[in-house]
Amino acid sequence: MLGVIGKILGSEKVIESGLKLIDDMHTSTEEEVKAKADAKTQLLQAYAPFKIAQRWLALMFGMTFLGSYILVLAMTISGQGDPDAVTKVMELFNINYAMLVILTFYFSGGVIEGVLDKRKK
Repeated sequence: MLGVIGKILGSEKVIESGLKLIDDMHTSTEEEVKAKADAKTQLLQAYAPFKIAQRWLALMFGMTFLGSYILVLAMTISGQGDPDAVTKVMELFNINYAMLVILTFYFSGGVIEGVLDKRKK
């Protein structure tokens, strides 16, 4: 049938390309779901290096934060050294507020995503 139509209208390849184009324009529900899933997978793969860097920064800053508090606690309990000096340095760098901001950014994405997912359902 395509051969006859192709001879009437000019080229069989043009007709086949047109029919393929029409078929490609129509997407079924399964194709749409697959395309969305593929897009999300590609997005997550694109963010993978950022997530690794984000985790390293969170670990490094978190260890510094916890280490400074453990140092002050140990100095206070043992009575050696000057815990006030360490505390003043921590206050000078606003380490408490910096840690609060980092934790907020680190965990807020998951919390917001969870709330939005619950509202969708």
